[in-house]
Amino acid sequence: MENSVLSQCVLFRQLREEEIPLALAVLQAQEKRFEKGAQILSAGHTTEWMGLVLSGSVSVQSNDLWGNRMILSHVGRGGYFAASFAWLREEIMLVDVVANESCRILSLNIGALRTISPEQHPWAARMLANLLSIAAQKNLMLTGRSIHTAPKSARARIMAYLNGTAIQKQSREFDIPFDRQQLADYLNLERSVISKELGRMRDEGLIRTRKNHFVLL
Repeated sequence: MENSVLSQCVLFRQLREEEIPLALAVLQAQEKRFEKGAQILSAGHTTEWMGLVLSGSVSVQSNDLWGNRMILSHVGRGGYFAASFAWLREEIMLVDVVANESCRILSLNIGALRTISPEQHPWAARMLANLLSIAAQKNLMLTGRSIHTAPKSARARIMAYLNGTAIQKQSREFDIPFDRQQLADYLNLERSVISKELGRMRDEGLIRTRKNHFVLL
């Protein structure tokens, strides 16, 4: 992958172009490809690597023994997953990471930064600061989900999610990254409930929607 592209990613922010190949070598970077539905990381295991989505998207999911699925986050191009688990190494993962579509993932052994002297390699200190930013962004994402799923009624959850998305997009018209089943899994609701409630909201003149495109009225 070209350094100019990586330089736009949070983890490599403020690294000089000549420092990026060295960082990739230290982090044992490998590009991997996954098809839709492929299990990238699995709950119950540990991992030494975090993932950077180069193309496509993945879902971070909680899947229980009874077949129930709850989507915790959607990670698109340029996003990261499993950073905290990779840094802690021995921490057992409680979530699965699954490919939403055909995707390319750059795996990075982020724990290798522990062995690098920031005095000898100033880029390592900048990368550690970037890693902290990634962790903070993930925390904000999970906080957002807790806000979306806190209301008791289905409509209140849907409205909380759509309102939050409109605020982030700074527009009343936007696309969401979920299909109906994924939205149901994210909001911890049944798909039929989501479909019926969206239909009622459309009939009441609160929204216009087509597939994953929404207009808030």
